[in-house]
Amino acid sequence: MENVATTSEISTPVAKTETKVPFALTDKALAQVKQVMAEQKLDGHLLTVRVVPAGCSGLGYDLNLMPEPKAGDTVWEQDGVKICTDPVSVKYLSGTSVDYVVTDTASGFKFNNPMAKSSCGCGTSFSV
Repeated sequence: MENVATTSEISTPVAKTETKVPFALTDKALAQVKQVMAEQKLDGHLLTVRVVPAGCSGLGYDLNLMPEPKAGDTVWEQDGVKICTDPVSVKYLSGTSVDYVVTDTASGFKFNNPMAKSSCGCGTSFSV
């Protein structure tokens, strides 16, 4: 079962907080983010997820841990993890579920994006 994201007020002058959450992380994705933050001693950082030009299909996902959001970012919290994204990415991420998948050959975040109409053969980019 996936966690349902909740919003909370984050006091920062550069970010806006909205009640509608653009996307949610699964339990496995949340656990992975928390693990990486703990291992790298990044308590208090935010997970930023942005849609950027990439790959042969045109768009890709950029995930980073940042100390604070950028001006205009939408910020929310899910199970103790602060998450943010920019206004342009919100359009492409609406309704997306982010999972963390481990296979015999690779591991990484997997985006279940209802906005993606197609993706490239290697699975690293998408188009809308």
